[in-house]
Amino acid sequence: MARAAIDPVALASDLIRCPSVTPKEGGALGVLEQALEPLGFHCRRMPFESEDSPRVDNLFAVRGSANGRHLCFAGHTDVVPPGATADWRQDPFQPTIADDQLWGRGAADMKGAIACFAAAASRFLARQSDSFVGRISFLITGDEEGPSVNGTRRMLETLDAEGERFDACVVGEPTNPERIGEMIKIGRRGSLTGYLTVHGVQGHSAYPHRADNPVHRLLLMLARAIETPLDTGSDHFEASTFQISTVDVGNPASNVIPAAARATFNIRFNDRHTRAGLEKHLRALFDKEGPRYEIKFAGQGEAFLTPPGEFSAMLTDAVRTVTGIEPQLSTTGGTSDARFIKDYCPVAEFGMTGQTMHQVDERVSLADLAALTQIYETLLDRFFAALVPGTSPPRC
Repeated sequence: MARAAIDPVALASDLIRCPSVTPKEGGALGVLEQALEPLGFHCRRMPFESEDSPRVDNLFAVRGSANGRHLCFAGHTDVVPPGATADWRQDPFQPTIADDQLWGRGAADMKGAIACFAAAASRFLARQSDSFVGRISFLITGDEEGPSVNGTRRMLETLDAEGERFDACVVGEPTNPERIGEMIKIGRRGSLTGYLTVHGVQGHSAYPHRADNPVHRLLLMLARAIETPLDTGSDHFEASTFQISTVDVGNPASNVIPAAARATFNIRFNDRHTRAGLEKHLRALFDKEGPRYEIKFAGQGEAFLTPPGEFSAMLTDAVRTVTGIEPQLSTTGGTSDARFIKDYCPVAEFGMTGQTMHQVDERVSLADLAALTQIYETLLDRFFAALVPGTSPPRC
């Protein structure tokens, strides 16, 4: 007996109701399991922990032949903190439908997209015969908005060691700036953060010859970095950027030259650079102002690109078919877990509009939930269109 198709609005509401602020699971994975298991998905919890990062629960749900062409949907049920509840139109974890929109934390980023893909899979599978040998999976983490240590990366490492293979993956991040259909992400810039400390000699500002002002040298170092463009962009990426986040001295006295000055900066870089190359470049730049400094680096991944190909063409066609819009293939924005997935298969990102993600009164329109469900269903149709029992289509 055919089961009723999943309602994306109802499932998104059930997921929003779960207070899954990183790293808490909040019941969200259980809600998704209850939706997928009746469709024949085998659901497996994959918890990971480490000494310097909290325990995180994750979910891998898969249905279909182990040798079948495999399309994976990747996403996260964890959300950022809602802030003061009083600032919201309603409780952020009590989903509300008003003004033809679904309100609640995670509606856009990205419980709405997870619900849409589950709904699309339910509709697609309802139309398949028993001979369907494709493979559909959900790779869902609770550690995307946090340190991203015990989530997608460790899931992929474990699954790969077990022999699981993916032919393509769509990540449900909110990629569209203002309306569904505008933008597909086929890559992301890398991110490198620098923590710079310049040492000097404390002294009286009236006797600077007896001191060494680290603020002056810090400003010169930062000026060198700002005035030296990293690049002018590449075929699929805009120019890399150097942005100063903070400059800190902590000096309450106007007549004292401080002993140290600190700054934090962030570089968003394209595929013309690596983290190691940028670190070397900055050290050489800063060395010109003297050796009395320290620099520490941290990053959230290298720049990556999935060159336009069969999979991005399928997704583009699905978006165009449903919305009538020709989506831009873009690499803008911050980082996502696609930076881990790209090592295993072609990956593209497409989800909700991002206008209210991480904001108070986060919300998505009901029309967008319906459209995204239809786009994902169309993608499933395109991806498995050539799949006939006894054949093995080429990998994307």
